[in-house]
Amino acid sequence: MVALRHRMMRHRTPRQVNQWFKWLSPGLFVKRWLLVSAGGVLLLGLGVLIWTKQTPVFYVTQVMGSFVSAIAVWLPHSVSGPALVAAGLALVFWGQTRTFESITEVLMPDHEEDLVDRLLTHRRLNRGPRIVAIGGGTGLSTLLRGLKNYSSNVTAIVTVADDGGSSGRLRREMGVLPPGDIRNCLAALSAEERLMTALFQYRFEVGDGLTGHSFGNLFLSAMTEITGDFEAAIAASSQVLAIRGCVLPATLSDVRLWAELDDGRRIEGESNIPEAKGRIARVGCTPENPPALPKAVEAIRRADYIIIGPGSLYTSIIPNLLVPGIADAIAASIAPCIYVCNVMSQPGETDHYSVGDHIAAIDRACGRILFDTVLVQKDPPSPRALDRYAREDSHPVAVDRDIIARLGRRVVLANVIDEDPQTGLVRHHSHKLGRMLLRWYDRLQELQEDP
Repeated sequence: MVALRHRMMRHRTPRQVNQWFKWLSPGLFVKRWLLVSAGGVLLLGLGVLIWTKQTPVFYVTQVMGSFVSAIAVWLPHSVSGPALVAAGLALVFWGQTRTFESITEVLMPDHEEDLVDRLLTHRRLNRGPRIVAIGGGTGLSTLLRGLKNYSSNVTAIVTVADDGGSSGRLRREMGVLPPGDIRNCLAALSAEERLMTALFQYRFEVGDGLTGHSFGNLFLSAMTEITGDFEAAIAASSQVLAIRGCVLPATLSDVRLWAELDDGRRIEGESNIPEAKGRIARVGCTPENPPALPKAVEAIRRADYIIIGPGSLYTSIIPNLLVPGIADAIAASIAPCIYVCNVMSQPGETDHYSVGDHIAAIDRACGRILFDTVLVQKDPPSPRALDRYAREDSHPVAVDRDIIARLGRRVVLANVIDEDPQTGLVRHHSHKLGRMLLRWYDRLQELQEDP
């Protein structure tokens, strides 16, 4: 037992020392304040001595001289000096350690990580690039989960054209903007409130009128009714979830999506478009040219990096770009802009679409080129996954390099998907996608610095 305790102490001591030295890391703004505190104590002592009409330097020197002489009688200076230095350092380390442990006990009672590690992460994320991610649905929330590990300066601009499921019901019954995609993005950017995130994502399975609704949707709708402002409701929810970044609707207008198909049919409503089972020729919204949220436009204007997608092409990506202020802001930005293309085609929406078809559809909807790079999955999914999707008439999005080049885009190939081994379901992997996108951004920054 004693030997085990000694081994544990040996492992713990180096870790404690390592944690102490982390407090000396640049950028924490701790060292300077410790020095300021020490200077304050010195000035306080001098002030008291001056106030009592003493001669500070004389008396301090006299007392210190007497103290040093007394010690030298018992121990030579070669021993007493180092001993006092060691004792002083030990007291400083002990005092500071206990101080930070007390602070950690209050701020982080679960002890999942040390306070210094939390501070280092906080400083690193705050120095991250200003990223704007544009989209909707599960694709955007998947992207945000990866981006929040690299920057706290992430702004999600989300479509409000959804009219299906819980969001559609609340939109029809309460007259609020659809909260579903907003809720998913808030949960994705949440930094640490696990219980609150689970609560926001909780979906009622029983109850007259409650079945199918999520708590987050109801909360956002109630907050909108209370504040009279959807934007204020999102801000309040962001505080509850302690999110890293910001979530904004593309517009506050009650937007209704429509699509014209190749066979001449006109389909009204975002949820009805994929069900029509026809090739989409054109999409638009009612009202036409809705005003962009000013904060969204400002976020794009200040962005260091703009990411479009991933997500459903016609019902998540393009609806944001049908807001003229959003498209204009992207076109005017000098920040690098990349489009993350879907891995698989979506039945009823992008049947047999290639990467070039996705790009051309966005160009047609916007009437201009908004991005110059497209990120595409490199390796195809497993045969099992392909077979699963083929039964649903869904296939991998082909990379037609000649068409992409003709459209003036360059391709970034990377393995950024996650495949469920049980179901064969294929989705973008949050961390792989976030890491790849930031790596591409860093490479561009290096090229700009060293042309």
